[in-house]
Amino acid sequence: MGLPPRARGRVGGRRPKLTADQAELAQQLYDAREKTVRQIADMFNVPRSTVYGHLDKTKTVPRQPKRTAAAKS
Repeated sequence: MGLPPRARGRVGGRRPKLTADQAELAQQLYDAREKTVRQIADMFNVPRSTVYGHLDKTKTVPRQPKRTAAAKS
């Protein structure tokens, strides 16, 4: 039968959908609030969940909803 894949020097798991450069760009765009997660996902042709998975949770600040004129009263 042979050796298992790891014994032959192979690592398991899927390859990431975003490259390291793409993940870095996504983080920059998100942090600068230039693009929404939806827009970033559309740029890279991936689902929003993939973008969320690549964002650094230690640096990412949750966005606050925009205030409307009715909410300021």
